[in-house]
Amino acid sequence: MREVRLTVCCKTSRRFCLVYFCLLIHQIQGAIMVSSLFQIMIGFTGLIGFLLRFIGPLTVAPTVTLVGVALFRLAADTAGNHWGISMTTIVLIALFSQYLSNVKIPLPGYSKNKGGCYVGRYPFFRLFPIILAIVASWIICAIITAAGGFPSDPSIPQYMARTDARISVLKEAKWFRVPYPGQWGTPTVSAAGVFGMLAGVLASIIESVGEYFACARLSGAPPPPKHAINRGIGVEGIGCLLTGAFGSGNGTTTYSVNTGAIGITKVGSLRVIQFAALVMIVVGLLGKVGAVFVSIPDPIVGGIYMVMFGMIAAVGISNLQFADMNSSRNLFIVGFSIVFGLALPHYMEQHPNAIETGVSEIDQIVTVLFKTSMAVGCIVALILDNTIPGTIEERGLKAWRQHLSDHSDEQFQTASIKVYDLPFGLNRISNYKVAKYLPFLPYNDEEHERTLDAVEMNTVSSK
Repeated sequence: MREVRLTVCCKTSRRFCLVYFCLLIHQIQGAIMVSSLFQIMIGFTGLIGFLLRFIGPLTVAPTVTLVGVALFRLAADTAGNHWGISMTTIVLIALFSQYLSNVKIPLPGYSKNKGGCYVGRYPFFRLFPIILAIVASWIICAIITAAGGFPSDPSIPQYMARTDARISVLKEAKWFRVPYPGQWGTPTVSAAGVFGMLAGVLASIIESVGEYFACARLSGAPPPPKHAINRGIGVEGIGCLLTGAFGSGNGTTTYSVNTGAIGITKVGSLRVIQFAALVMIVVGLLGKVGAVFVSIPDPIVGGIYMVMFGMIAAVGISNLQFADMNSSRNLFIVGFSIVFGLALPHYMEQHPNAIETGVSEIDQIVTVLFKTSMAVGCIVALILDNTIPGTIEERGLKAWRQHLSDHSDEQFQTASIKVYDLPFGLNRISNYKVAKYLPFLPYNDEEHERTLDAVEMNTVSSK
């Protein structure tokens, strides 16, 4: 009789949890979808591009630096589950990406130009340092788990180094599942949920702009022009709208770890990203495959975080090379922006109810923004850099705008247009006059085309 009661209680609690989950996910879906419309508007109307005229290296540097530095707790907590495995992963990444980066491994290949099959030499370690480090560390964890070297008690942090710590996820995952919009039911919209999510969208926009510049620096590309940033923010908003409709429970944004991966692997090809997107779609449909990646031990992920976040912070600091760092003005702006960008979010975490305006929606927006380090650092640096007197050379605007330009502004424009042009043959749209009035599209008029052709001819002749 007691077992029957326990069974009934378990079934009742499961039903209650399911109902609560559905109600919660409905509100999250509605909040994400409505707030994403705001992000789409900011991107495609060119509002974020308009603000770029006030953004220079002294604003980008603290923002990008705080993207990496502010995440040190996540890296430390994840790696701290087992520092031995984490340090092994870090050492392997450093070995493959730095010490063995110039070592080329003979691998078979096929090419019609070379007469069919051939053996070529490729920088294998430089291209796949992260994957190789994960596989090697994963094998080590599997051996230690089989030998009983890790604790079997889940309450002990070192337990997360076991390869079977999340084996239940792999068992319960379905082999094949196709997600669809509204799979959890009809989304619901509430003012509190929308305003709370809107704060996250604003913080995400600021972080994404910083990530765009960091990605350009790591890829060796020119700084992104206005139309590219407008288009990027708008497309991220579309991504959030889709994730809200499909009910994933989260939005989409530029992920810091991916930016750091570009710095480690030296691979920034758009073609690679396109193929990676196809792989992610396939993995999303095959539940078992996705569960395998979820089962990666936490210390391995923590070691990767340590390297990635460090790369991002270093990229942020590297933007200061364009400004005069012998200037006390610039030292004050950068130093104060970084410290205040860490101090205020820390205070807000310790005092979550510090903001009380009497309007809960405003309190949520301000609280989320003040808890986001890169948002605080960006706002402070932006205000100080544009209000404290300083010359264009001192602020680094002149050198920064000509970044990666060898001779003239025309060459910079040529490189920017080629790098940030529309994909899949859509660049023809830029030849129409309507593109001149759309802030998310590049515009190529006939006079500008002749200028670009002349610059290319001069560049070729000079070489």
